[in-house]
Amino acid sequence: MNFIDTLNAVWRKHNSLLCVGLDPDPSRFPSHLHGKPDAIFEFCKAIVDATGDLACAFKPQIAYFAAQRAEDQLEALIEHIHGQHPTVPVILDAKRGDIGSTAEQYAIEAFERYKADALTVNPYLGRDSVEPYLSYRDKGVILLCRTSNPGGSDLQFLDIGGERLYERLARLVSREWNQGGQCALVVGATFPAEIARVRGLTGAMPLLVPGIGAQGGDIEATVRAGCTADGGGLLINSSRAILYAGKGEDYAEQARLLAQSTRDAINRYRPAR
Repeated sequence: MNFIDTLNAVWRKHNSLLCVGLDPDPSRFPSHLHGKPDAIFEFCKAIVDATGDLACAFKPQIAYFAAQRAEDQLEALIEHIHGQHPTVPVILDAKRGDIGSTAEQYAIEAFERYKADALTVNPYLGRDSVEPYLSYRDKGVILLCRTSNPGGSDLQFLDIGGERLYERLARLVSREWNQGGQCALVVGATFPAEIARVRGLTGAMPLLVPGIGAQGGDIEATVRAGCTADGGGLLINSSRAILYAGKGEDYAEQARLLAQSTRDAINRYRPAR
């Protein structure tokens, strides 16, 4: 199955729109992991195994691994997810964006080295910078559209001929770039009105929505703005709130409890399925 087919299947199987972000910060790990050479892998593996039946996707953020020289642990983690939780896709959150020849190498890194099922991409260098990722027709390409950070408005909200820049991008992706049916967009939970606008422009295209949990996005507003009529269409990401729900050796159990309550909170506002 391709990325979109996998998403549709896991939304139904797990009854979940929750994407669990994996942003491992060793300074916040429980004390029993301190000093272990594979602490990042062990920490994330325990989170994954505790939440695997509650998530519709896992989203490791590459910077947290690269900063600790832990790319090998990222490879091992993705291999573990594919082996033990094969129905849950892995989104490599790297926000790559460069000219075509360099983008080809980033695509090889994401899809052949790490074997991610999807990759976040910065589209603001234009279509030719995105095409190397689109050439992997079974993989997802998730493009930044309306990001959750306050400074995103500096550029994304610019008026260009009567529409905002993020609106132009949403139209371009849905109508021209998505010929392989593999694209999705990033729209922050901190802007529910813009989620609704992007949903109106793109039909049923999946939306990756960061910003709930530690960033304070409203779950009800997010679901009502972005859910499709069949109760799908969203990957609502929570990272730090789930990862660091517990501080002791039971951190994975505490992460599961918060992931379950978050999934259930999301489901309360989904359309009847």
